[in-house]
Amino acid sequence: MTLAGDIIDLNLAYRSMLSEKVGPNRATAIADAMVPNDLIQLLANGPLGREAVAAALQSLSSDEPGTRTGDDDAVLVHARSDVRLLSPLPRPTSLRDCSAYELHLHNSTRGQIPPRWYDSPTYYKGNPASVIGDRTDVPLPAGARKCDYELEYAAVIGKTGRDLDAVTALDHIAGYLVFNDVSLRSVQFREMSVGLGPAKSKDLDGTNILGPALVTPDEWDPHEDRIMRAFVNGEEWSSGLTTSIHFSVGEILSHISQAEGLHVGDVIGTGTVGGGSGLEVGRYPESGDTVTLDIEGLGQLSNTWGTTASATLVTE
Repeated sequence: MTLAGDIIDLNLAYRSMLSEKVGPNRATAIADAMVPNDLIQLLANGPLGREAVAAALQSLSSDEPGTRTGDDDAVLVHARSDVRLLSPLPRPTSLRDCSAYELHLHNSTRGQIPPRWYDSPTYYKGNPASVIGDRTDVPLPAGARKCDYELEYAAVIGKTGRDLDAVTALDHIAGYLVFNDVSLRSVQFREMSVGLGPAKSKDLDGTNILGPALVTPDEWDPHEDRIMRAFVNGEEWSSGLTTSIHFSVGEILSHISQAEGLHVGDVIGTGTVGGGSGLEVGRYPESGDTVTLDIEGLGQLSNTWGTTASATLVTE
């Protein structure tokens, strides 16, 4: 029987379930349409996709890790220890990140919070092509300084919507995941001084980390107290609670959806929890350090700060 933490190939499971009914070739075509390997395409299938996933899971009630199926001897169920998870959304439809935690902004501005911040959730739009997942090195430019982590979670949109209220907006969430919004502070301080940004400081390749897996709303509720922690080389640097947020997830999504539709596969970060960055604690990870974000119920994202000589950036 599959255990919590086992990794199931849902596409293969659905294909195997259908093979005896329609033959292997047709089963493959149907499985690729109903339970595609791309999460955004699966979410776009809506209730039909969810029903197909449920049927695939039901068919696996007696399978164990290492189970193989079909003529190609493909592995159907993997032990978690044998798998490195890629980002659930290697290229989101869009990427937005909010600033919804008052304490984080207070700490970052030395108490000089702009009064307008309280009017509505503010956010910037990031680079969807910059995403990596768990246990992947962060390829920071050579000579980059103050390369910071940001302890966040993000909501993933599973249903298109526009002009939503704060309650209805929650029905459009497919799930949540951990979000490490890696920030090059030495670049950020310079570029934002001209009145635009953040840009390069937030959107370099490999500096938006999402994972380890999408957790559905029936399994995880940000309105409950969930502990958020950040570790550097195993030492705890930051901690906070999801419920310390100033704007609720529903309020964030409602604001973003006004005259600007939400789309399947959009990723919306809620912002850094208070105390959840090196900027706030007065020290930064260095090249070779491993940063782990741990959010209760969402899992852990662990990445090592690497370097690359492929580019240099103008810093402060």
